[in-house]
Amino acid sequence: MINYQLFSKLVIVGSLAMACNSQKSVEMNTPKSEKDFQTPTLAEKIPSEFLEHGYKRIDNYFWLKDKKNPKVISYLKAENAYCDSVMASTKAFQDVLYKEMKGRIKEEDQGVPLLDNGYYYYGRTETGKQYSISCRKKGNLEAKEEILIDGNKMAEGKNAFIYGGGNTSPDNETFGYLSNFTGSYAEYVLNFKNIATGEALPDVIKLCSGFEWSKDSKSIYYTIPNKALRSYRLYKHVIGQKGKDELLLEEKDEMFNLYVGKDKIGDYLIVYSGSFTTSEIKILDLNDSKAKLKTFRAREKDVDYSVDVHKDRFYITYKDNNNKNSKIMEAPLVGYEDKTNWKDVVPHDSKVKIEGLEIFEKNLVLSVRTNGLREIRVIDIADKKSKTVSFPEPVYNVSKGYNPEYNGNTVRYTYQSLNRPRTTYDYDLNTGVSKKLKEQEIPSGFTAENYEVKRIFATAKDGTKIPMALVHKKGIQLDGKSPALLYSYGSYGSNTEPNFDANVFSLVDRGFVYAIAQIRGGSEMGEEWYEQGKLQQKMNTFTDFIACAEELVKEKYTSADKLAINGGSAGGLLMGVVTNLRPDLFKVVVAEVPFVDVINTMLDSSLPLTTQEYEQWGNPNIKADYDYMMTYSPYDNIKAGVDFPNILATGGLNDSQVGFHEPAKWVAKLRENKKGKNIILLKTNMESGHGGATGRFEYLKEEAFRTAFIMQRLGLNLK
Repeated sequence: MINYQLFSKLVIVGSLAMACNSQKSVEMNTPKSEKDFQTPTLAEKIPSEFLEHGYKRIDNYFWLKDKKNPKVISYLKAENAYCDSVMASTKAFQDVLYKEMKGRIKEEDQGVPLLDNGYYYYGRTETGKQYSISCRKKGNLEAKEEILIDGNKMAEGKNAFIYGGGNTSPDNETFGYLSNFTGSYAEYVLNFKNIATGEALPDVIKLCSGFEWSKDSKSIYYTIPNKALRSYRLYKHVIGQKGKDELLLEEKDEMFNLYVGKDKIGDYLIVYSGSFTTSEIKILDLNDSKAKLKTFRAREKDVDYSVDVHKDRFYITYKDNNNKNSKIMEAPLVGYEDKTNWKDVVPHDSKVKIEGLEIFEKNLVLSVRTNGLREIRVIDIADKKSKTVSFPEPVYNVSKGYNPEYNGNTVRYTYQSLNRPRTTYDYDLNTGVSKKLKEQEIPSGFTAENYEVKRIFATAKDGTKIPMALVHKKGIQLDGKSPALLYSYGSYGSNTEPNFDANVFSLVDRGFVYAIAQIRGGSEMGEEWYEQGKLQQKMNTFTDFIACAEELVKEKYTSADKLAINGGSAGGLLMGVVTNLRPDLFKVVVAEVPFVDVINTMLDSSLPLTTQEYEQWGNPNIKADYDYMMTYSPYDNIKAGVDFPNILATGGLNDSQVGFHEPAKWVAKLRENKKGKNIILLKTNMESGHGGATGRFEYLKEEAFRTAFIMQRLGLNLK
């Protein structure tokens, strides 16, 4: 299920992922069968009976949900032990892969500094250390460095650590930051420090989903999640003040989440309350100490909008059923409540989806998607003329970065493709020229020209053309003998971008074809693409993926006995469904933290995110929705006597998005019903959550493990 996204403006510094170019050949080996390893764990069957809409369900593994039950922990540990026994013969190869992947990372590195309120902010990493260090320098890059957060020191003695981002007060003196030590992406603690002295302030918000500073730097506005991890309350906290914080707003609708942000100028607090289809915004004038929250536009079903602030007007990104790809409107600072004062600035275009808007004093900068590819468009506010930042590749991804300076003249963006490492540019709004600032460095070496990138299309069951991006070494023969890995996600309108993934080249350099399927459920081809892959049309997501796999086989990029597939979270749901629908089409399935127990999860409103997900999957308390979800729910559609592919399912004991029990139950039921010699494994991280290991090197060990599993089960020589 989907991760929370922090709405606040945060200074987030991640680790730097890299890539390489070692040339390997593909040699075949005969994979061992299940009988060659120790006996796999068989989960105890304890029937639980459920009655819904006149149907009776028997769930033999429902008991695996309770992580406080010692039997559950023992079972997970036994599964890990069995998994390790199966993978023991690959241990030396895993070490080879780990060293390869680590060799693509520039261990001591620094991000491109970004000017914000008189300071240059950047992140850097140090040799041998797992986490990034967030820093700043005053005025120029020759100034003394101030360390805001050293993730390595914070993580000392901890099994997991996630830095959720930070935010400096307007007077530049205090730094607030979010972190957790569970590996969960939804349970952050908010702490503060005096930047000059490094002293920790006594103010601690023990559960926080996002925050913003007041204009005078004396207070913060923050949101908190409820027990189901739905962000639902907005508070004001005065720094240094003890006692109860002031509750400003509570979002009582269980379909809506509450987020807090601030405009670029810093005049307004912007409080966004929204579901997946509907939103409402309240604003607070930060220049007026007596001001109250005011509703910008009352919520209306299926109307989703956001607000940006210019010095003399508001800009609204607006979407409804007649404007699914969104349009841009403007409204006056006084009188915005009257919608008759709203005027179109960028009209709706059925072929162009507006994904983002950023305001500068003289320009509007739009992130748009057309024909499945992203563009950056710049509109001069005065003369309305527009220009587009152009890119050379047939398949690529461009992402507009954070640009905090309202009066700035440049737009920061990153460009990458399947064979082009991530490169950062500044685009000059006056001259229209892009300046290259930094290219991702691959210490072990990488030559883009050694690889071929293509965009091909599969034909879906209903005739729709489904795009795929793929990369392979130049010169491979399209004879069906190459192994392949097909990846996708396909939910929430989230796009599966053709990004540069350094770790993939451990497969590509060994002769693999790596492909990304941009199936419906994402929004790569516009908002309709998303609409056609959710609710009562969700099955399109799964049949689109099958069509993509069939296309790879048909065009002889690979064959069914050499095809591996991979997806995580909602992409793990995809893995579960297509495994049930076409077990003959795939040799290996890697399902990371898979959302596979759809009916049980969506019927449990106490679980994180469940009620908000009704607009994605449907509400199983409604019979029609229940019946449709039951047609694809992976756990509920496992049939007996099926020769399933080789399967690796992963989970995280502290996962707040997809409970660890979902992959555990799925594997137990698969193993109970399987026939044939293929291996089914469960690997649970007992110390972390949805993203697995949190350190940049520890994560590579998990990646090497998954890669070794794919190659082992495809019968390839491990070298």
